[in-house]
Amino acid sequence: MSDQQNVGQKKQATGPLRALRVLDLSRVLAAPWCTQLLGDLGADVIKIERVGPGDESRQWGPPWVPDANGVPTRESSYFQSANRNKRSMAVDLSKPAGQVLIRQLALQADICIENYKVGDLARYGLDYASLSALNERLIYCSVTGFGQDGPFAKRPGYDYLFQGLSGLMSVTGERDDLPGGGPQRAGVPLIDLFTGMYASVSILAALHHRDETGKGQYIDLSLLAVSMALSSGQLSNYMNTGKIPQRTGNASPAITPYGVFPCADGDIIIASANQGQFSALSKALGHPEWATDPRFVDNPARMVNLAALRACFAEVMCKQPRAHWEEVFLKAGVPAGPINDYAQAMAHPQVQHLQTRFELPHGLGKEVPLIANPIRLSASPVNYRYAPPLLGQHTDEILQDWLGLADDEIAGLKAKEVIAGRD
Repeated sequence: MSDQQNVGQKKQATGPLRALRVLDLSRVLAAPWCTQLLGDLGADVIKIERVGPGDESRQWGPPWVPDANGVPTRESSYFQSANRNKRSMAVDLSKPAGQVLIRQLALQADICIENYKVGDLARYGLDYASLSALNERLIYCSVTGFGQDGPFAKRPGYDYLFQGLSGLMSVTGERDDLPGGGPQRAGVPLIDLFTGMYASVSILAALHHRDETGKGQYIDLSLLAVSMALSSGQLSNYMNTGKIPQRTGNASPAITPYGVFPCADGDIIIASANQGQFSALSKALGHPEWATDPRFVDNPARMVNLAALRACFAEVMCKQPRAHWEEVFLKAGVPAGPINDYAQAMAHPQVQHLQTRFELPHGLGKEVPLIANPIRLSASPVNYRYAPPLLGQHTDEILQDWLGLADDEIAGLKAKEVIAGRD
């Protein structure tokens, strides 16, 4: 493993955010994706979980992580994907003593992030107004389904709901008049993941503001607003024409040849986005005259005559396998490639070169596989210090590290069931 990824058991952060402390009151995916990114960049992230069940995504299985003997545990693979570089502390927020602990931790924190329902944390005095009164430098990010105000603010919501509500599913999937037609959700929770990225950007912007003013601020981020932003291209088409975008399956609604094309042994993706690439593609297929054919002379003409273009391509490409055409198109400078499953994707030589997979020692007594952060900083690279934690794995350590509590004080809190650890 390269210094770029700096994997190992060393717990000392070296990333650009190593001086920052993050109080993470979030669970599931959107906000935890944000705090994992901050942790990768060096921030000290403490994940506050419920005593007993912890983050509900711990129960989202199968599949489950196997132990050192290959026996499935109750640690979900889902949880592993978004919770590295965090220390877990189990706290009962319903108890006044638990609320006091969170307020004390907030005094030491630079950032607080939560994704409770609107108004929930105010009941415990853990909302922005309460915590910023104690720590004016605190940056407080709330992630909700619909935002902090408005007619739908108090409604709950998950990624799937917003893929449908925002219109994203209406343009995802095959056309209604073709086999398998109908709206489809994306195969990964895009809204959650992009919300986590927007949260990260927002927090970094707020940190810059704090550097200038000395004061933190409140960040209100909703999955609905993010889902609408992700569709800005399609929404721009609608707003400028009044025409509702439709599903086009694997074909682009605006560019061709830009989609999936059949070969002798399966399909290949061709992504020809300009006239020069189309000319090179036509020549590579043995028909340079297509570049000057009135039906295909430019992209608007090709979109009008899409069926004819696809028929021309199919007649030639069905005679050779995908590997042949990928090599031919590569030599011609035309972007093209296969449709891989995840096993094939992980085996791709460039994916392996990028060291996409790595492993970290886990509390289960084994190393667990993880997917690397794609950020490659030359001077202050990301580093990996902690595998996704067991529930309450670091409770004692955090209370000693952040608050300086003595062993007997920690034992007293455990006796009152305010906190839980892994003794």
